[in-house]
Amino acid sequence: MESEPALPDPAHPDPPGPEPAQPGPAHSDDGAAPGVLALAKVVARLRAEVVDLEGVASMTAVVERAKGVVMAQAGVPADAAYELLLARAARHRRTLMEECWITLGRTGRAGRDFAQPPSPAAEPETEASEDGSGRSPFDTRQYLPGTGRETPLSGFADALAGARTCGDIARLLRTALSGAAGVDAVMIYTVTAAGTVELAGHAGVDAALAAQWSHIPPLAGVAALAAVAEGEPLWLEDPARDATRYLLIGDPPARWPSRAWIPVPEERTAAAVVGFLRTRPGPFDTSTRSLLRRAVRLCAGPLRGPLPGTPRRPSHDGRGGAGSDPVRGDVDTVQRIFDALPGPAVLLLPLWTEAGAVEDFRIEAAAPESVDVAGRRGKELVGRSILETYPTVAGSPLWDAYLDTLTTGTTYDSEPFAYEEVLAGVPRRSSYSVRVSRLGGRLVVSWIRHDTGEREARRLADMQRLGNLGWARWDLTTNTITWSEQVYAIFDRDPARGPMTLEELPGHLVPDDLPRLGTAVRRLLGEGRAIDQPFRITVADGVRHLRIVAEAQTDADGTAVEVHGFFQDLTAQRDAEIALGESERANLVQRGMLQAERALAARLQETLLPIPEQSLELAGLCVDVAYVPAGTGVNVGGDWYSAIELPGGNALFVVGDVAGHSLAAVGTMAQLRFTAKGMAVTGSALPDVLSRLNTLLLHTAGDAYATNATMIMGCYRAEDRRLTWVRAGHLPPLLIRGGEATFLPQPEGILLGAARDPVFGQAVIDLLPGDHLLMYTDGLVENPGEDIGVGFDRLAGTALRLLRTDGVEDLAPALAALRPRHRDDICVLDIHVPDGSAAYGVG
Repeated sequence: MESEPALPDPAHPDPPGPEPAQPGPAHSDDGAAPGVLALAKVVARLRAEVVDLEGVASMTAVVERAKGVVMAQAGVPADAAYELLLARAARHRRTLMEECWITLGRTGRAGRDFAQPPSPAAEPETEASEDGSGRSPFDTRQYLPGTGRETPLSGFADALAGARTCGDIARLLRTALSGAAGVDAVMIYTVTAAGTVELAGHAGVDAALAAQWSHIPPLAGVAALAAVAEGEPLWLEDPARDATRYLLIGDPPARWPSRAWIPVPEERTAAAVVGFLRTRPGPFDTSTRSLLRRAVRLCAGPLRGPLPGTPRRPSHDGRGGAGSDPVRGDVDTVQRIFDALPGPAVLLLPLWTEAGAVEDFRIEAAAPESVDVAGRRGKELVGRSILETYPTVAGSPLWDAYLDTLTTGTTYDSEPFAYEEVLAGVPRRSSYSVRVSRLGGRLVVSWIRHDTGEREARRLADMQRLGNLGWARWDLTTNTITWSEQVYAIFDRDPARGPMTLEELPGHLVPDDLPRLGTAVRRLLGEGRAIDQPFRITVADGVRHLRIVAEAQTDADGTAVEVHGFFQDLTAQRDAEIALGESERANLVQRGMLQAERALAARLQETLLPIPEQSLELAGLCVDVAYVPAGTGVNVGGDWYSAIELPGGNALFVVGDVAGHSLAAVGTMAQLRFTAKGMAVTGSALPDVLSRLNTLLLHTAGDAYATNATMIMGCYRAEDRRLTWVRAGHLPPLLIRGGEATFLPQPEGILLGAARDPVFGQAVIDLLPGDHLLMYTDGLVENPGEDIGVGFDRLAGTALRLLRTDGVEDLAPALAALRPRHRDDICVLDIHVPDGSAAYGVG
């Protein structure tokens, strides 16, 4: 709330008071340092303010006391009492101060408390009652309505007019209300600009308790602050319930089972709050509540004035006066912004001298995270002067930066600098980086605090946590052991139990490690040699692998006096090493098994599928075979071929591909190869052979064999050079004739093992002298990610080039050799019809 005006009546100004002292340097020496001159100006300005405040306080005190008397006499609020004083002064052609002195003089107390000014013309002793009651308006006694009997507040206004401190008011309230209201103690708090409350006066409260509760920061759960915040009286009448909501004053708090906190005045902008404490239990009845409220209203005027002992709110005129800041609303906006932002920042208002120079800055707003060297935080900084609070800033580069930024508007960013402040005789030093910006006629200052000690402690704690190690110290002189926090975590020990002694340690060690660790410790203490020893301990979750690294400090005689070092938890590392060892052993076993399987498969393949070193002659044909195993894996797959002579001078040609690369693929290949040969030799039709092989694969699907295969098979009749052939999902054969390469149309037939009743067709081709017919597996044409058509075109072109240009005689090995080694096997069967020419061409 705004204070009632405490200035002389403009129509009748008082004689001017003494000129305030002008701020100036403490010394006239022109060679004084800038910092000394700045501090001297601060001292001079403060002295001038004291003179000004003394004058203002003397006038304001008179006005406020007079208002209190009129409030008590006429039963009107403070505003109406002030207006009534102004009206009376105008009616009698007196100044406001003269009217106030006359009003106080009629109470009989002013003469004892104040130096009486020259009296104007005497006023009649009595006047007609303004309310028609017949009583003088200056009758200060209080009456019960309709009875004419005086209340406990009768004469209280007269006594209140003579109160010079808040302590006097508290004692008067206790005396007046002890009987009727049962009040045993009174505490009066005033509200500061930072939101705290300060104990300004008390009665019935011992000095120790008053000192304990002299300053209450803006915390939740304090009844006095709650009453100020709500602007309504707070009645505490149930100690057990009240203790759960508020922090109760008293030792013990049950000393006063009922208490009341009433703001002055009863609205949200309260300037003070009065607490009434009773040893009488039970609620406040209606009449008692009304009586306490009336008593507080009578005190409103004096409590709003600058009584001695009342903490003075900082004003906003830059000089500590009673003026108001016309841009205070902007400051409130800045404060709300600060409240929402992280990091420290303050808003500074420059304080100007009469000559137009900046003599100081005052903190107008502060972010909650703003903390100075002394630990003052947030709103505790608001209202403080820079040079009064931080005197060593005077004359420093930071002070020059303030002035330069205020003048030019240039933002200032400082390099880290050291600032030291002596608090309670102890120097505190911190390093800061500061940023200064201008905001209108003010400065916004933000900073980063580089406290080496705190930063290093934080880094050390992080290092211990990340490395799972902690330091330990053993003072042998005092037998004192000190552990860091991480050591307690390593040993799974409650920090409340303190460090583990050497006598306790063997009980936690794995027995096998006790002799080695004992020897290391004796070597450390006896010989002073550093140790690095692993050991194991048992904890709730099992066994932990630890390491101790320690060294000893010795005295002049070589006796160890201190041991320091660290413990490290290596359990995770040890578990990883064990898991890695087990994995390596498993890999070795697996590698051995793979090598054995590879060797076995290779021997099986050599036995089951021998590769001829030269061309075969079958039924008048020249047959070349090539086989290249895959470049990865076990290197033994299911690609296979057969080229055998049949009864009657005919020949059987087969190329197949079993899925996979393993012993199972080799086994399936052997089954198919020998079954096909047997059935073909006995004269079975080729489609029937494929059907029987399909049934064989379906029958062995549950065994350790491959379950799918492709196959192409042809029966050559020598008498008419006719080749009858069938396929089961295999790639088409390539015919090279007359300088052209053509893939033969394929008969019907899906891969073996894919269906129970497949249909297999057959095709017939008559071979001519000079023809080459290639049967092959997919490794010859397929590349990962490439369309199969590209592989077919490449095979045809390569085969023609080899025969026409290079004139190769063994086409199958030449084609296989040109393919890069990759993940699939390659098997090629070249059936060539000789033309009888000594020099063979493509024709």
